[in-house]
Amino acid sequence: MSRYIQAIRGMHDILPEAVATWHRVEDTARTILAGYGYAEIRTPIIEVTDLFKRSIGEVTDIVEKEMYSFEDRNGDSLSLRPEGTASCVRAAIEHGLLVQPQRLWYRGPMFRHERPQRGRYRQFNQIGAEVFGLTGPDIDLELILLTARLWRALGLKGLRLEINSLGDPEERRLYREQLVTYLQARREHLDAESLRRLHTNPLRVLDSKHPETQKVVADAPTLMDHLGEESLAHFHGIRYGLDQAGIPYQINPRLVRGLDYYNRTVFEWITEDLGAQGTVCAGGRYDGLVEQLGGRATPAVGFALGLERLVELLALAGHAGEPAVHAYLVAVGDQAQLEAPILAERLRDALPRLRLMSHCGGGSFKSQFKKADKSGATFALVLGEAELAQGIVGVKPLRDDSGQQELGFDDLVDFLTREIENPD
Repeated sequence: MSRYIQAIRGMHDILPEAVATWHRVEDTARTILAGYGYAEIRTPIIEVTDLFKRSIGEVTDIVEKEMYSFEDRNGDSLSLRPEGTASCVRAAIEHGLLVQPQRLWYRGPMFRHERPQRGRYRQFNQIGAEVFGLTGPDIDLELILLTARLWRALGLKGLRLEINSLGDPEERRLYREQLVTYLQARREHLDAESLRRLHTNPLRVLDSKHPETQKVVADAPTLMDHLGEESLAHFHGIRYGLDQAGIPYQINPRLVRGLDYYNRTVFEWITEDLGAQGTVCAGGRYDGLVEQLGGRATPAVGFALGLERLVELLALAGHAGEPAVHAYLVAVGDQAQLEAPILAERLRDALPRLRLMSHCGGGSFKSQFKKADKSGATFALVLGEAELAQGIVGVKPLRDDSGQQELGFDDLVDFLTREIENPD
């Protein structure tokens, strides 16, 4: 017999017991994004490879090492999307969405051929937001405040905000020249990867994790010292808003992000609870990308957050999602088993939000109760011959020691309504 087939390394299944937490994150994010006026956009997971080469940068790790690229039957080079911003920009240009400011958000799987480890997968899921057509620091601030509101809504604590400004292209060009001169004079202390980046993407040397390179970088000139008045005013506007909103932050002059298209604002939300993969959410401004991809010059800013990492943080904090089902309907006796599906449908009609699992397949009262408990339901609804005769339904809590009560249909609906709306 052949060996059973397993999932591809770095691409994992999300099992039913975890999905409730995923729903909690996704539903909370959707509600908050809608509350800020963001509209959802859905783009394909496959794009032409050139889209990512032109946007992310050909000398980035993503394009050089991590993309899943292949040639299709027409001879075109295609790639699974490694991130969502480029696809969102491509769609906005293609469909003429940039004639006015746009606030968009998306969610879905991304793909990078990396070494799988905790918090880093080859197929991973993101929620992202992109804003087009707005130039001021107020929209950068809005995105950061939006993410802070999401953490509060999810009950997550301990996330640290780091911010920086990469300035405008000319400011960055002058800084880059000074940085290369500084690093070149200390090249013997740089790791091989940083040496390779020295003349292609020197800003990426700043976030090297190599200990010897980090010592060199610690005394390197900072981009902040090269910012002009406009860039500084933009950055100060964000800082003022964060201070007024009471959002703590750290200025990290080494924060450059891994993608070529960023300018001015960059930010990351970081946790210490997930080991080396501590970035939960990251983003920034990319005013040149739309024009770079063939559209007219359009200011833009956005962020993306990793769903796997948020779900793991919620699990560590003990914040699970809602139960898969609220109630489990136990039916004992031939007539009760015939009537149970009808009762279940009446309850679903009366309570559209009710998640009710109705037992099927027969079995003893004891075996059905075991399955009710295993389902994760909060209550067992009991329908037997005695309940049928009296026109009532038994309600037995499964998560505490309180006793069973018998309720008529209308009282049962009222009881379940209260429990669904106020589960605590």
